[in-house]
Amino acid sequence: MEWTRTVLAIAALVFFFFQAKTRSKNKRLPPGPRGLPILGNLLTMGTKPHRTLQRLALHYGPIMHLRLGLMPVIVVSSPEAAELFLKTHDLVFASRPPLEASKYISYNQQNLVFAPYGSYWRNMRKMCTLELLSNHKISSFRSMRKQEADLLVHRIRVAAAACVAVDLSSMITSFSTDVACRMVIGKKYNRDDFSEKGFVATVRETMQISSAFNLADYIPQIRGLDLQGKTKRMKAISKDFDDFFEKIFEEHVQSKDEDRTKDFIDVMLGFMGSEETEYRVERDTIKAIILDMLAASMDTSAATIDWTVTELIRHPHVTKKLQQELEDVVGTSRTVEESDLEKLEYLGMVIKESLRLHPVAPLMVHAAREDCTVNGFHIPKDARIFINAWAIGRDQRVWPDADKFRPERFVGSNIDVRGQNFELIPFGSGRRICPGMQLGLTIVRFVVAQLVHCFDWKLPNNMQATELDMTEEFGIVSPRADHLLAMPAWRLNT
Repeated sequence: MEWTRTVLAIAALVFFFFQAKTRSKNKRLPPGPRGLPILGNLLTMGTKPHRTLQRLALHYGPIMHLRLGLMPVIVVSSPEAAELFLKTHDLVFASRPPLEASKYISYNQQNLVFAPYGSYWRNMRKMCTLELLSNHKISSFRSMRKQEADLLVHRIRVAAAACVAVDLSSMITSFSTDVACRMVIGKKYNRDDFSEKGFVATVRETMQISSAFNLADYIPQIRGLDLQGKTKRMKAISKDFDDFFEKIFEEHVQSKDEDRTKDFIDVMLGFMGSEETEYRVERDTIKAIILDMLAASMDTSAATIDWTVTELIRHPHVTKKLQQELEDVVGTSRTVEESDLEKLEYLGMVIKESLRLHPVAPLMVHAAREDCTVNGFHIPKDARIFINAWAIGRDQRVWPDADKFRPERFVGSNIDVRGQNFELIPFGSGRRICPGMQLGLTIVRFVVAQLVHCFDWKLPNNMQATELDMTEEFGIVSPRADHLLAMPAWRLNT
């Protein structure tokens, strides 16, 4: 039986391969490298696809065509090209492709990140914005963020008193996890609530497997064979999350505490089965949205804080300048408050420069909803669109000394990260811009300011800053490959 299925899959591959070749024969596709039959350019992607695609774009241009398996892929690698896809033709490219990860982990694309463009996605985005991501909601969680930041500072201060190094990456991840869980599920994550693998590790695995090049996504005819074993892994991840969410739901339903402040899950459960939206909100809908909110707020903020502190340790003159600004605005007798952030202009430059070099999502995937002509090139319906934010942030035409960390480049510049300046789009742009951008920026600025204001940092064992490994781990979010270990020293007069 397996042999028969394999033969049929190969026959289907040959048929669809030649059919695709015939369809595109008379169309002017963007330039790009030739690929192998059936596999296309899949084997050239490597472990750092954003870097591979940047190198190819230097040869073939900012709008490049590849074939990954049987799927046409358009790679966008310059600010001008990004504006065409994310602004001029935004509606055409506002969708997401159907991926195996979104099928198994995201409850068949019922979340915000992977949902195709349409009325369902618009309704869910509106609901999440109103109930969790609006400025009012973000402000309502300010005291909670301060509590968690104070705990983080306390733990580091204890280590500073003992003159020991801290695993700053792990501490930041724990902070982000606690903040996300308290916002979304109303309490800190309890290890006993999740599988043996652990909640944070499973979220990280989800981010990696969701962005990995899965043969089943690009050669659908062989998905039943699960040649890479990814479907089996995704089913296991899905079960772990599903069991966790069922426990959380049950706790909320059974809660008798009438004075308890309602959290996001309470609100979503209140919508379940109602006709308040065009779509009935069911249990799986809530699970998909909650997973989105948790994973996005945890991993993105933690990775950005981690990268920013790493760059500051590597560039002590930038740290000194930022600490001077903090002393001028905050003083040395107290820690930073969120109300201080708007006065910290140089901090804003540091964060922008960090996001330029280490964008939240290095490779953003869209899908063409219909045939379209962009800059004279034919973009076929259902083509995958890869927006290479990593390459755009390192475009030598736009950014002199693009590989150097230099926050001063933003002095007198109006370039911002909010999707209007296509030279810097770490959160995307257009209809699919990250809805949690404001929350993420608030957390990142607050924690970075706190860590730099409260502590001086150096590397352990007389390690030089130039010896720091700056390798990233590719995923939907790209964190540091190695954890950041550093020695803190308390610097405030308290």
